[in-house]
Amino acid sequence: MAAVALIEGTCDARFTAIRDGFAANFAEHGEFGAAVTIVLDGRTVVDLWGGHVDAARSSPWQRDTLVDVFSVGKAFTTLCALLLVHRGLLDLDASVARYWREFAEAGKEAITVRQLLCHQAGLPAVRRQLADNAMFDWRVMTEALAVERPWWQPGTRHGYHVNTFGFLVGEVVRRVSTGAPGGSRSLGTFLRDEITGPLAADVHIGLAASDEARVAEFVWLPELGVVPPGLVTQPLTDAQRMAYNTYFNPRGLSGHDVVNTSEWRRAEIPSANAHATARGVARVYSALCAGGTLDGVEIAGRDVLREAATVHSDGLDAVLDRPSRFGLGFQLPRPERAIGPNPGVFGHFGAGGSVGFADPVAGVAFGYVMNRMGPRWHNPTNRGLIDALYSCL
Repeated sequence: MAAVALIEGTCDARFTAIRDGFAANFAEHGEFGAAVTIVLDGRTVVDLWGGHVDAARSSPWQRDTLVDVFSVGKAFTTLCALLLVHRGLLDLDASVARYWREFAEAGKEAITVRQLLCHQAGLPAVRRQLADNAMFDWRVMTEALAVERPWWQPGTRHGYHVNTFGFLVGEVVRRVSTGAPGGSRSLGTFLRDEITGPLAADVHIGLAASDEARVAEFVWLPELGVVPPGLVTQPLTDAQRMAYNTYFNPRGLSGHDVVNTSEWRRAEIPSANAHATARGVARVYSALCAGGTLDGVEIAGRDVLREAATVHSDGLDAVLDRPSRFGLGFQLPRPERAIGPNPGVFGHFGAGGSVGFADPVAGVAFGYVMNRMGPRWHNPTNRGLIDALYSCL
């Protein structure tokens, strides 16, 4: 059993089960460092952090420690697109090529923005082998996707665009925001200018050098069985190649071996390298729980959010080879991966266990971040906290 971790922060008496569950993650599940924030009806009722920012357990987690939250960033990428939809600058049912002319190549002229957002575009990977660490070059990645042909007929099925989602949606945001007031903005800049900055939410895609000292080391344990590029020797079927390239083309695309480098942290890789505090994640979801406006800052409209939380893709996932369910950019719960008992919950999990979600029925916004890679599907650390939350309501 691991040593008892020092837990700091605040927790309303009603939610002591959360504090107990948070402590249990360290004692029973090998947590290195983590934070959890819960906002109920606009009031922060849990704001806890503990453990260490490094594998050596030599430096304590601080109130403002940032950490890579991986796919939790897909929700923030989505919000940038939804804000443009709300402002009438982006049409969900227009072709992507309307905004990104080069995207029309290889039979993609009819793919819609909606299909991008709900993982139906058939572009989870690039076939052509890309140079190592090409994910650091936005132009290289988006140009490769613009000429890529779909792996399945767009709109006929869905498959989780694990690492390409951010580049695809991010390039649409970049193209549309270029023609808007304050134009020519990258996805990360748009997020900061229009959403996280006005909300004072500590969430970043493309970290400033001045923030790097706050970032926790992300511990990627070898027993998780990651297969790095170059170790596949047998011929692959087309489906196997799609799955392999989804994670490993280019090398480092999923963060393996590079997640703790300055180059990774400062790049914009929206599907995989958002950095945040639990407080920042919960702050954004608190705005969404309130219908898209918080403290006078509007980041989405109620109608757009209602549409985004509606099921668009459901069933066997062509990439994950298991069931998944998506709205527009957000993951939606399924019976085998429930979030809570209420309808209308939406959010996004991240590799290792991080998660952010909104439950408008319960009035709950939830943010959990950690720095130890763990099970990607059923993670006991986030599951225990979510179960504890609903036991308190």
